[in-house]
Amino acid sequence: MQFKRIAGFSAVFLLIISLLTLGAFAKEGVLRANGSSTVYPIASTAAAYWNANPPAADTEYWGPENYGIDTDESLADYWAGLYGLDTFNVVVGLSHSGVGLTKVENGQVDIGNSSAAVEYEFPDRDEEELSGFTDHVVAKDHQAFSVSKEIYDAGVEFLTKDELVAIFHGEITNWKQVRGPDREIQVVGRAVGSGTETMFRINVFGTTDVDPAGVDIRKGQNQMVKQTIIQSDNAIGYPGVDFVSSENPAIDVVWDDGNRYSVEDAGWPLGRELHMYTYQGTSEKEAAFLRLILSDFGQKVFVEESTDYYPLSEAEQEEQLAILPETK
Repeated sequence: MQFKRIAGFSAVFLLIISLLTLGAFAKEGVLRANGSSTVYPIASTAAAYWNANPPAADTEYWGPENYGIDTDESLADYWAGLYGLDTFNVVVGLSHSGVGLTKVENGQVDIGNSSAAVEYEFPDRDEEELSGFTDHVVAKDHQAFSVSKEIYDAGVEFLTKDELVAIFHGEITNWKQVRGPDREIQVVGRAVGSGTETMFRINVFGTTDVDPAGVDIRKGQNQMVKQTIIQSDNAIGYPGVDFVSSENPAIDVVWDDGNRYSVEDAGWPLGRELHMYTYQGTSEKEAAFLRLILSDFGQKVFVEESTDYYPLSEAEQEEQLAILPETK
């Protein structure tokens, strides 16, 4: 699990506080989310703030006046109160996109987190079958290619798209074939059905209808991919940008246009939206939590400061907020 430090304190502190409050809420007073490990850092940090419910005077964790919000209410009280609701607890589970979407469809959770659009996760369904899902885009991600530090330090600082395709198809199997050391390539993939896996196939192969034969091992979450790459001396994988570090650095890519991109570049060719889906509309309880994440406060704290993802533009924020039920 990855948390960044926020305003001098770790978000783990807020998470511990929020977990300690679980017993104070009846089951019907809980909002439940589950799914993508890519979306998890946003949803779980937002839940930690919500459950801790800091007072308005706590400018380190809330301070609404700094965001043009005129209230003296605590954080969760304010956002729930916009819909005339009493505050409730938020619990965020970790699996992957396909599981989250299935759970929200089956009524097991309120929100299904996904790092791929539902039509990509369920490509065999038609528009009518997907019509029950309501999409809420909460941030943007750059899907990275990450390698073991030993490989990066040995000189593999970029790969072309053709080389990546060949590696994941199992046609290139040794790093010496791509300017690296004489060492076998260990290819780390994500679980089939994860949004990261789905978007990887679309961005690299142009379709989900492909099974890359070069993948040696698959992991259920981005966190597991990161750890596998760190613990290896010959690995490559494709986690979200929030799951790369100096220990598992991101390499550049040379894409179809012939240009070389680093993962931080605006033109990075493997960008994607991050989604939090509701089903059969969006309830006021769901909307209260989503409105927190989509607000200027949420985009700044839960996306820009807490992760390496990218906040929505002002126009994109307005578009997503317009999807939510109107406040009281």
